[in-house]
Amino acid sequence: MMPKLILHNSISIDGSLTSFEPNMELHYRIAGWYKPDIHLIGSNTITAGVALYGDGVPQEELSDFQKPKRNKHLPAWVIIDTKGKLEGILHTCRRFELCRDIIVLTSKKTPQRYLRYLDKRQYTYHCVGHDHVDLRQALPLVSKVYHVKTVLTDTGRILGNLLLEQDLVDEISLLVHPVIVGKNAYHMVSDIQKNHKLTLVKCQRMEQQYVWFVYKVIKKRESPIH
Repeated sequence: MMPKLILHNSISIDGSLTSFEPNMELHYRIAGWYKPDIHLIGSNTITAGVALYGDGVPQEELSDFQKPKRNKHLPAWVIIDTKGKLEGILHTCRRFELCRDIIVLTSKKTPQRYLRYLDKRQYTYHCVGHDHVDLRQALPLVSKVYHVKTVLTDTGRILGNLLLEQDLVDEISLLVHPVIVGKNAYHMVSDIQKNHKLTLVKCQRMEQQYVWFVYKVIKKRESPIH
């Protein structure tokens, strides 16, 4: 069974995901209100975050080779990484105190070296797809194995667009910032072929001129099988 999936992003007035400073405290406060069971994240988002907010990658310690013991009610991070981009830096995610632990989604093309890296550090991973992760297979799998009802993703444009294009998004949450990026805008929606109809379910003015919009995605009913 498919879990409920919320696409949550902070954007500028002209729909950009980048080239402005997002209010991360408010962004994650809103994300926490959903009480998601897991955060779904693409590997590109992790590498970009480490480069943008980190001061270099710290050396691994003995504790990084063991599963953390944290509150079971914290969300796990489910990270899509078929190419092993996060080899050597995945411990920076595991150290995040509000993350229960890391689960990695791989494919049959994932390098064996990366799988050995994951095994050695006790990371749980699932192979779901040949060249790329099959999202339609992955979401029901994590829902069943980890008793997941709500998935939240606040990742970048690539994964967000894939989820939209495959009709996997149930709700879109947008924290609109009072800024216009202009010509350097990296728009949230790109390369979407389908027309998606939405219903506005929330429009709330937040502090400091931010506005929070929530839209329900109207999905086409599947045709009955004769």
